[in-house]
Amino acid sequence: MPQTGSGRLSEFIAKMAREGLPPIVIDTFAFYYDKVITGETGMIRDAEIEALKEADIPRYEDLAPYEEAGRAAFPRSVRIILNGGLGTSMGLTGPKSLIPVKNGRTFLELLLRQSSRRDVTLALMNSFSTHAATLAALDRIGPARMPLCFLQHKFPKILRDGFGPAAWPQNPELEWNPPGHGDIYTALETSGMLDRLTDAGIIYAFISNSDNLGADMDERLLGYFAEKSIPFMMEAARRTPADVKGGHLARARTGGLLLRESAQCPEAELDAFRDIERYRYFNTNNLWVNLGFLKTLIAENKGVRLPMILNPKRLDPRDDESPGVFQVETAMGAAISLFNGAAAVSVPRSRFFPVKKCDDLLVVRSDYVHLTDDDRMVPNPGRRSEELKVSLDPRFYGKVDRFDARFPEGAPSLAACESLTIQGDVRFEAGVTIRGRAVITNTSPEQAVIRKETVVEGSLTL
Repeated sequence: MPQTGSGRLSEFIAKMAREGLPPIVIDTFAFYYDKVITGETGMIRDAEIEALKEADIPRYEDLAPYEEAGRAAFPRSVRIILNGGLGTSMGLTGPKSLIPVKNGRTFLELLLRQSSRRDVTLALMNSFSTHAATLAALDRIGPARMPLCFLQHKFPKILRDGFGPAAWPQNPELEWNPPGHGDIYTALETSGMLDRLTDAGIIYAFISNSDNLGADMDERLLGYFAEKSIPFMMEAARRTPADVKGGHLARARTGGLLLRESAQCPEAELDAFRDIERYRYFNTNNLWVNLGFLKTLIAENKGVRLPMILNPKRLDPRDDESPGVFQVETAMGAAISLFNGAAAVSVPRSRFFPVKKCDDLLVVRSDYVHLTDDDRMVPNPGRRSEELKVSLDPRFYGKVDRFDARFPEGAPSLAACESLTIQGDVRFEAGVTIRGRAVITNTSPEQAVIRKETVVEGSLTL
């Protein structure tokens, strides 16, 4: 008879040890496994939290007096980039950070240039899937100052039937899942990177995603973070209808700030979760961490025990008949609930330019977004709309290679565009301008072409 419950933990421990995972990672997984088998779901209910009001957190616009302190703190700072994503949703098999994103430069190249201009140490947290390709790209680029690199860990998938380790001999890699970006704190510790940084006098860490080039190392925010001796600070922005699925910031009834992700919301309360007037702020995933406080937290708790996110999945995501599994994950922003004195700052939307789909890539490549002389992404001040919604037919634009083939001479002008929907197969020549609310439709099986210098406004059927 197969064992159930805690009796199967020994199997997971043995499996993780065979993979060479550090003891602190095994202990952390065991902590979450106990929650899984005792029926904990990681849910956070409305009754446990309070919505934040505008007056509850400071505004970026009011922090200008801290800029000088921020510039003085640059030498004691590190910028850490989450570089573990493959961009599979965009048809990629390599790191998303290697996509050309603006003026022919990749995310990685722009991040290197930004850090060089600030004279700030750059570190990359790679995954096992992105590490080799990233190192090869760095070798080709040859930056004057090579970034530091360290690896995130992995967790074994848990069978929903019997709570044992998942086995998939035809592709053993599928037996494991990334533990979420919440693993960054443990990875900093086990890689020796945390000691290396603090031994070098670096105490302030700014952490962001590789695909968010709006998230530069800002002296105003750094100055406020340093001067106030804040242990952990989250950049939060006002939610819009486009953000209803993302996690939101709230206050626990016990007083501290917390982050609730959609996977942690009971289904019966999803309408409240999506209410952007009630839960006003979302986590941009731009975080500031005092590394001294982090070392103390790890030493006192023998790790960083973040709130659990339990994701039910199929063992092989491409095979609906494969066994059901649980993936244990954590979000790095959830650490806001672990630090006494943690804070949040309301930042402008311009610090949040993520590229999750090819729709986003078109916006960033277009003139709706400008690349400044110091390699920062900023909204075009002359743009017509504060928010630009783009919806591209996924059959023809959903993968990067197909997308590139339909914009061979670059993105059309979108500065005067309010929304763009493309249905069907349409290729754009150079110098096309899109204005207002545009819907471009091609119902033919043959590819349609919009000729150079064409101006499109309103509905266009080809």
